[in-house]
Amino acid sequence: MKLIQTLVMGVAIAAASSASVAQFVKGNEAVKVMADGSRKVELAPLPTTGPIKSLKPCAAAEHCNGGPWLMVETKDGLVECTEAYARPRTCRTSTYGTTKLLRLWVVKSDGIWLQCQLPDVTSKCVNMFARPPSNLPYPAAQ
Repeated sequence: MKLIQTLVMGVAIAAASSASVAQFVKGNEAVKVMADGSRKVELAPLPTTGPIKSLKPCAAAEHCNGGPWLMVETKDGLVECTEAYARPRTCRTSTYGTTKLLRLWVVKSDGIWLQCQLPDVTSKCVNMFARPPSNLPYPAAQ
């Protein structure tokens, strides 16, 4: 019985550890940790032209999101958003590690905003601001 309890506890700790490791994207230039431990986070800019600028944002609580959730690091930590720009009301608390959903990870690498398939800048990533079809992302159930 003691052995089973120990094994169950070990699995729970390992699962929690792996989930917390993937709660950020290593190499994301949009997140800078300051000397005092605080974080400075840059969000993807809204396009200056096109339909996104004039469309009403899809609020996370309104169930209007028809695509993958966009995982964005903000000053409040990792959130799931209906869009890459993390405008007010378009994000909710992350369920990564507890709920399996189609997801994309919004990161900045080499000065370019990307949508990546996994929380890894070496996974399949596309330039968010490229012209179609070059900007079509590769969501994955995670």
